[in-house]
Amino acid sequence: MELARISSKGQITIPKEVRKKLNLKEGDKVLFVEENGKVVIANASYMAFKEIQQAMQGEAERQGISSEEDVNKLIKEVRREMWEGKHEDND
Repeated sequence: MELARISSKGQITIPKEVRKKLNLKEGDKVLFVEENGKVVIANASYMAFKEIQQAMQGEAERQGISSEEDVNKLIKEVRREMWEGKHEDND
């Protein structure tokens, strides 16, 4: 358990061990989440990544992507479409 003091401006210094556990670096944002009557601090980038992961869960299967080769084909197709879209007015 770590302890921090609140300054007159409402600021706290997150203890070093907590920063290490949350993988927080200077400039990172933190998120305060209420869970079961408690407020939990979390690494905002990590939480955003987890939300995206959950939202995308199962999407590869729905799109028929089942291998690295399928991913590479999709990337090539998207790049080709972007190239054509960018250059179609130049013809």
